[in-house]
Amino acid sequence: MSHGTTIGLGDIEITFLVEAEDSEGAATVFECAIRAGAQVPTPHRHDGFEETVYGLAGVTTFSVEGETREIAVGDALCIRRGQAHHFINNGTGDSCFLSVATPGVFGPDYFLEIREVLTSAAGGPPDLGALLEVMQRHGLTPVVPAATD
Repeated sequence: MSHGTTIGLGDIEITFLVEAEDSEGAATVFECAIRAGAQVPTPHRHDGFEETVYGLAGVTTFSVEGETREIAVGDALCIRRGQAHHFINNGTGDSCFLSVATPGVFGPDYFLEIREVLTSAAGGPPDLGALLEVMQRHGLTPVVPAATD
């Protein structure tokens, strides 16, 4: 994959700027553009890396351990290993953030493999077992929301 290549995945587009091999495993850096109204991804945890996000355009709403935080241009947020989180774009315009994953153990292969699982569903429901396997192999654990009474 050449640097700057964009991977489209549903309502998001990911452009990798620094891959693990570029930093000798110290960090992975990518931009994540989110279409207006998008709700992605499923809530999850990172088992092997921290993620710091920095707002580049619009407003992206992050939920981290149940606390909501809006990240606008110039705002930053650190998501520590093991913290359950997800993000959405509630706005009427697209949003974008820069993500820095440290160490650099997470990269383009994750998004390419997730896209393959979604593509093979041919518009139907994706194979949840295959999605789970890809997530776990790349150090992510999906979080099942707690039941409410």
